[in-house]
Amino acid sequence: MKRMTLKAVIGIAVVVSLSACMSNDPLQVRKTSRPVMKAPPPVDLSKKAGIEWEILNQAALKLDREGNYPKAVRVAQEALEVAKRRVGPNHPDYATSLNNLAVFLEHQGLYDKAEPLHQRALAIREKTLGPDHPDVATSLNNLGVLYDDQGRYDKAEPLYQQALAIREKTLGPDHPSVATSLNNLGLLYDNQGRYDKAEPLYQQALATWEKTLGPDHPRVATSLNNLGSLYNSQG
Repeated sequence: MKRMTLKAVIGIAVVVSLSACMSNDPLQVRKTSRPVMKAPPPVDLSKKAGIEWEILNQAALKLDREGNYPKAVRVAQEALEVAKRRVGPNHPDYATSLNNLAVFLEHQGLYDKAEPLHQRALAIREKTLGPDHPDVATSLNNLGVLYDDQGRYDKAEPLYQQALAIREKTLGPDHPSVATSLNNLGLLYDNQGRYDKAEPLYQQALATWEKTLGPDHPRVATSLNNLGSLYNSQG
């Protein structure tokens, strides 16, 4: 029985940044004989990429759900350009467009193109939103998915663990996003045959989804399927 996954279930941030504050890192400048460049102005988080950007994001998401991946990529690239023009390349909205474009590229197996986009989105979110923001957890999760899907488990595992820790800290242990992280980490261990580590994570994810979403939700079905497949694998 093939396992169902929810690795990217909340991996695509739709249109808006969730943060209302930013964390500034002071620029340290060394004495040098060469001209010293001025630090870039701080990112204005009150500024948004606008309605055109939101419409393009929604259109790209719809195309991706329909399996029209090449067109989803093209529309996502348009959204990325709009974000760059409206808010600049260091804004959380720009990071959202990078994230979405990376996910759409992943869906076509273009991992080498998706990886640097995820890394850039993560760097922007960490700098502008702070290291414990839920959007940072989303970027960590999605980069973990990229490595996981390629069988690069040693790189995926710490990213999933970091995403889980952030989500538990900021959202609380009973949030559906925490269950997604538990599920992803469980699946990673399951795929490696580390069933003793996978089982309790699947069980926690199932309990959280049942509690927060109800017993008839599709994610509960996914969790039950994952557990059943794990038990089947053990004979």
